[in-house]
Amino acid sequence: MILIDVDGTLVDSVPDLAYCVDEMMKALGRPSHGEARVRDWVGNGVERLVRRALIGQLEGEPDEADFARAYPIFLDLYAENTSKRSLLYPGIREGLDYLKGCGYRLGCVTNKASQFTLPLLRDLGVHDDFEIVVAGDTLPKKKPDPLPLLHAAERLSVRPSASLMVGDSQSDVKAARAAGFQIVCMSYGYNHGEDIRHYNPDAVLDSLIEIRTLLENAA
Repeated sequence: MILIDVDGTLVDSVPDLAYCVDEMMKALGRPSHGEARVRDWVGNGVERLVRRALIGQLEGEPDEADFARAYPIFLDLYAENTSKRSLLYPGIREGLDYLKGCGYRLGCVTNKASQFTLPLLRDLGVHDDFEIVVAGDTLPKKKPDPLPLLHAAERLSVRPSASLMVGDSQSDVKAARAAGFQIVCMSYGYNHGEDIRHYNPDAVLDSLIEIRTLLENAA
């Protein structure tokens, strides 16, 4: 079984997320941030993204009244802009086709809420490639907790030791290690501006199609 993350792994969703962040900030009468800054804040769900946008940095918490005002504005914007600017990364379609052709069971595990995950996967034409989709609100816990990975393994009746997580962030690495999965990360993803190699995944790929060589060498 191979589980694949969404934001920063399958999909470059920052253009839509940055648009919604900046429109939210404008609605609040505040300066916009721009796509480059938002790119460093993505990866822990939209609630965390909104909190970061309100304070303009990765760590810390905004005033709760500010958040209570801002969050519904962002949700309304993102509901209308989930996939208007987002794109599959190069090599994703070819990589998925290769994995399916080899008979691997595929699942999707993301911290993005299901109300955004499912339309995004459908709009980009990859929803039906996955036997299971575990979103950020499917279970009581999300990555870096191992629960979403173990839930997928249980549902598909696959041992964690025979499973691989493909992600892009330290959250993916921590979840995979705790679940007993192998972990491969994409070099281009969202890891708050840090090189994912610092978190010692089993391999780092520049394109999903490169997983072919990795799996063939491991066979």
